[in-house]
Amino acid sequence: MVALSIFLSRGQKNKKDYYLGGNDLGAWSVAISTLATQCSTNSLLGAPAFVAFAAGGGLLWLQYELALPLAMIGLILFMLPLFRALKIISVYNYLEQRFNYATRLSLSVLFQFLRAFSTGVTVYGISLVLVSCLDIPFWVAALRLGIVTVIYDMFGGMKAVVYSDVIQMCILFASILLAIFFAVDLIGGWGALFELTPKERLVALDFQSHGWGDGKDYAFWPMLFGGLFLYMSYYGTDQSQVQRELSTKTIDDTNKSLFLNGLLRFPLVVSYCVLGICLAAFAVKFPEFIESLPQTDSGQRNFNMAVPQFVLQNFPPGLVGLVMVGLFAAAMSSLDSVINSLSALTLRDIVQRTFIKDMTNKQEVVWSRLLTLFWGTLCVGFAFVVEGIDASIIVAVNKIGSLSNGSILGVFLLGLLTRRGNSTGALVGLVAGVLVNLVLWIQFPQVSWLWWNVIGFATTLGGGYLVSLISQGATRNLKGLIWKPGILQQLGCKINWLFRSYILVAYFLFISVFCYWVTAIAN
Repeated sequence: MVALSIFLSRGQKNKKDYYLGGNDLGAWSVAISTLATQCSTNSLLGAPAFVAFAAGGGLLWLQYELALPLAMIGLILFMLPLFRALKIISVYNYLEQRFNYATRLSLSVLFQFLRAFSTGVTVYGISLVLVSCLDIPFWVAALRLGIVTVIYDMFGGMKAVVYSDVIQMCILFASILLAIFFAVDLIGGWGALFELTPKERLVALDFQSHGWGDGKDYAFWPMLFGGLFLYMSYYGTDQSQVQRELSTKTIDDTNKSLFLNGLLRFPLVVSYCVLGICLAAFAVKFPEFIESLPQTDSGQRNFNMAVPQFVLQNFPPGLVGLVMVGLFAAAMSSLDSVINSLSALTLRDIVQRTFIKDMTNKQEVVWSRLLTLFWGTLCVGFAFVVEGIDASIIVAVNKIGSLSNGSILGVFLLGLLTRRGNSTGALVGLVAGVLVNLVLWIQFPQVSWLWWNVIGFATTLGGGYLVSLISQGATRNLKGLIWKPGILQQLGCKINWLFRSYILVAYFLFISVFCYWVTAIAN
């Protein structure tokens, strides 16, 4: 990875080369890179642990994937074409053009802090693996991971992020398949797997619960609607994703990368959920496995370590190394994308706006690398303070994101879909949305955190629009800043994206039928 990044750094002349790869990246590489970032160590450690051992867990996690194809439709038809037309690097640049610099800076700073903190969860997860494998202190493990990732990201920029993610995705998926193969063999075959697995772990749909105060986080409705707003926010307003999507050659390639993610992510999620089912059955057949898991500081068994412990105990030498490399690949593919995007935002939204307004191309590249180093260091630092958020690291990282995802999406759609929305409404709505979710987190833990995405969105969009009306509405020139029909044709799209949206709707129905079928078998 380090050698690759140094090789790719040779052609960097300015920030466009560093942050957008010179707009020379293909749809497939961007799609796989995005997929690799999504399937981080949080997923590979947290999702199997959630499926196998979490209270109220099991295959209910698959309900989360129902919203993804639907979210991609909104991004393909509405959001990404407009961002592409504006030729931006920082997605928050749109907010300055639509509202003002204060709105841009507020959203940018909020994203930078929350994304850095949630990335600390990723570093925390993989560092636990290093501690277990190498018997080294936690701080040494976190620094080893951070240093390697920051070095290749600092030199290679977006091209290093994307190309390394493609390599890491291949290793990661091979690791998952190997782990499933060994687990099924040790259990005694697929028949024994389904006999030993507790039936409640195989339930993939829950229509009986609603998540509004019943303490059921993972019911169908909060996972569908909460997931819809979360995914639209993540893929459409998160700099770590949008920056990569805008690095393609054309708008068709941008949309194609989103379309491919809408199709490819579900099989990947199924694979590590199947691994979770394997661990659940393995723990029934070999109950001593649970006792072998390390303990957290609170004295509880750390189920996030189930995958690496299973590999260490049952894989032959050599293959152990391959799976561990897969875990490291998952961590690096998430960490590199985040620190690259954080660097881009800090350069564009703060440094070039406040401190050094006229930079040479050489200065841009130097500052980009220094900021990458800074954010990499901070993300690693956050790994030391994340353990208490939730017992499952995959839930922890989603909780952090859900605190603000809906509100951030609300600000963007206030600008994209309304003419009366203004900066005062956007900022008041943002603050209101985040505060409401904070109150829910602290005072009403029985409300599913997945609903925070919907509540934050509705509070921000509704409250922001009302405040905008009271404060006399928009006063800026809105040409090219409001979505209007025909924008895809104006950008020269050669693909009928409305037709492909119907394919994504059909895929949503397929996932629903699949989850229903799995649940029916369990019952």
